[in-house]
Amino acid sequence: MWFLPIDKSLLFTKNDKEDPRMGELVQIATGFNELIEFKPSTADFHIHGYSDDEGIALNGGRTGAQTGPRQIRTFLYKMTPRLGSSTFPKITDLGDVSIQTPLEQRHERARGLVHSLVEHNKKFLSFGGGHDYGYADACGFLDKYQGDAVVINFDAHLDVRPTDKGFHSGTPFRRLLEEFKGKVHFFEFGLQDQCNSQKHFDWAKQNGAKLFTMRDQVDGLLPLMKKALAGLEGKKLFISLDMDAFTSTEAPGCSQSWVTGMKSEDFFPALGWLVKNFEVAGLGVYETSPPLDYDNHTSKLA
Repeated sequence: MWFLPIDKSLLFTKNDKEDPRMGELVQIATGFNELIEFKPSTADFHIHGYSDDEGIALNGGRTGAQTGPRQIRTFLYKMTPRLGSSTFPKITDLGDVSIQTPLEQRHERARGLVHSLVEHNKKFLSFGGGHDYGYADACGFLDKYQGDAVVINFDAHLDVRPTDKGFHSGTPFRRLLEEFKGKVHFFEFGLQDQCNSQKHFDWAKQNGAKLFTMRDQVDGLLPLMKKALAGLEGKKLFISLDMDAFTSTEAPGCSQSWVTGMKSEDFFPALGWLVKNFEVAGLGVYETSPPLDYDNHTSKLA
């Protein structure tokens, strides 16, 4: 088994037909083997997790994100469906990647899963775990849509470190830009000056990335995004969200977190605009680290 089923106890219910919860809308996959072609279910959304922070440790970060997927599910599956919804989504939870193989092989398995999902036009949500899986999710998406698709990373960090010392949570978008150079519209928002070197910044720009720091958000995130993405509306999109993009007052539970980050009140309107104006195939949420959190602030935000 290369994705392991989640604990059924995570599927919260009040046993009250007048108070439905997200956990009641979820079917648990029983797991699947890499030797068998994976065929997505008829669900509207497929969820999978990366209970793995080896990539963070290899990058010298604080560990703890391996428990992120479980804690995100804990709060997600307690939530009520959106107010005003006339129908409820169908969700299949595919479980968490097995960590019994080398990290690079885990990345390839995750990439293959995402590719299978987008091949069948299924929307996916992934929960991390290390942001090194941003490479797997984005590349699985681009394996289907390369050439005229969009990838957006919300992050304090560029994550374009060289791969000469191996793959880790600081390398996902160098790997992506090297593999898909000229074949993707790639944007990074929320970058923070104190988190990135000038050489890495220059390398990313030279290799096709469109980069925007917190200093560029003087008029707000949404106006900046509308200007930066003008003319690309309607294209296929994958969104990568590192929780350290948020201010540490809202998301302290990350491998690295700064008070100078984004605020959720700015992010959610921007996310809503993306969903309305692009064909969002998937959203990856990474680096939620419950052991470093305070009162579950980060897990609940994720």
